Amino acid sequence: MNKPDKKITEFILKHHVLTLATSKNNSPWCANCFYVYSEDENAFIFTSDDDTKHIRDVKENNKVAGSVVLETSIVGKIQGIQFTGKMYLPENELKKKARKLYMKKYPFAKLMKTQLWVLDLDLIKLTDNRLGFGKKLIWRKEL
Repeated sequence: MNKPDKKITEFILKHHVLTLATSKNNSPWCANCFYVYSEDENAFIFTSDDDTKHIRDVKENNKVAGSVVLETSIVGKIQGIQFTGKMYLPENELKKKARKLYMKKYPFAKLMKTQLWVLDLDLIKLTDNRLGFGKKLIWRKEL
């Protein structure tokens, strides 16, 4: 598996909330989720309930998009990623690994009855103005 540039991975690891964009019947929706990032899988891991709109959407169309951003009003410090990927419920060993990663970062989640989801990334675009105005690094999954 080709790995994203180190700058992309470092940015993702510094943050913890992603915006997830879904679509069902040509009707878009966004949700914010606490995540952990699995470098081995190049995937976001997060929890969400089955009765949320974004999960109902994903059950019919698992192709999603989203972003993680650094909130700043200083143009020279703008950083963020945009991504696309496919969401699924992990099984077997991946489910165990994903749960361990998520619970390590968010131990309070053990008290919640919720579903663990994996977002397998196929495209990541990092914009980082610290590297030069409008500088972009793009990673694509090899097919």
